[in-house]
Amino acid sequence: MWIYEKKLQYPVRVGKCDIRMARYLSEQYGGADGELAAALRYMNQRYTIPDKVIGVLNDISTEEFAHLEMIATMIYKLTKDASVCELEEAGLGPHFAAHDHALFYNNASGVPYTTAYIQAKGDPLADLYEDIAAEEKARATYQWLIDMTDDGFKEAVQIIIDDRNQNSIPWHYIE
Repeated sequence: MWIYEKKLQYPVRVGKCDIRMARYLSEQYGGADGELAAALRYMNQRYTIPDKVIGVLNDISTEEFAHLEMIATMIYKLTKDASVCELEEAGLGPHFAAHDHALFYNNASGVPYTTAYIQAKGDPLADLYEDIAAEEKARATYQWLIDMTDDGFKEAVQIIIDDRNQNSIPWHYIE
């Protein structure tokens, strides 16, 4: 199904350790409107969508997994040199106690990912409207994250926003 290339969709450059920003970015890693939720939503919905659209949802899901890899890389690079004290000061003491420096699918508040974040009704229009709403919520969150930093990784975040704007559903196949 996939051919994996051992490179990111877009290079992620991080200027310095920034645990606070890593914590905020985790919203897009394991949060309700993040990349994992998006990838799984599209992958799951493709089974009950008209045949002409299955490939599109599969492609979008694959792209969401690529975005997930970029977000994971950002979080890792922003925290890899952090001390335990720095993690605790940023509110990540409980995360460190459970996972050390490992990434874990949770949101910025530390709430673990749950499939309750995604929806599939089996009705193509309902599912696609769900997808559009989720894309817009993710886009807004990414813009807020960009507004909160001056680090170089925001270029990669902007690429993700641009990809979101290009995800178009072929509505004429649904009717």
